Amino acid sequence: MTNQQLQRLVEEVSLQYFHQPFQHQAVFNARLKTTGGRYHISDHHLDFNPKMALELPLASFTAIIKHELCHYHLHLAGLPYDHRSREFRQLLQQVGGSRFAPRLPSNQGKYHYYCQHCHLDYYRQRRLNLQRYVCGRCQGKLVAVPMSHVS
Repeated sequence: MTNQQLQRLVEEVSLQYFHQPFQHQAVFNARLKTTGGRYHISDHHLDFNPKMALELPLASFTAIIKHELCHYHLHLAGLPYDHRSREFRQLLQQVGGSRFAPRLPSNQGKYHYYCQHCHLDYYRQRRLNLQRYVCGRCQGKLVAVPMSHVS
């Protein structure tokens, strides 16, 4: 996806879900690593992580666009636009945006563990001592899962 295609997609999502035009610039920013996008208050442009557009399904990437457009439209309307505000959370739920950036398959880590009790998945860069560590949610026993794409 190019910057021009991204611009068109953001404009379409803005009209379809917010019923307001997006009148600023949307670009990819390769320096974004863990976040899906960023809204710039100073000049109202949006940055998006290009890896999110490449590795995620279009519906998930559209949910990230909706999240950033919530910041954009609330700020231009003079309403609270931060993550904790009631207006932001209501608008985000209304349009179906994502609350958090999804984890990319390429950033999951080298080691995969899961809890035998609550089945929570853990991805880590370093190996865990399974005799010493337990699940953070329920204190259940962790089990190593073989990873097929370990490099």
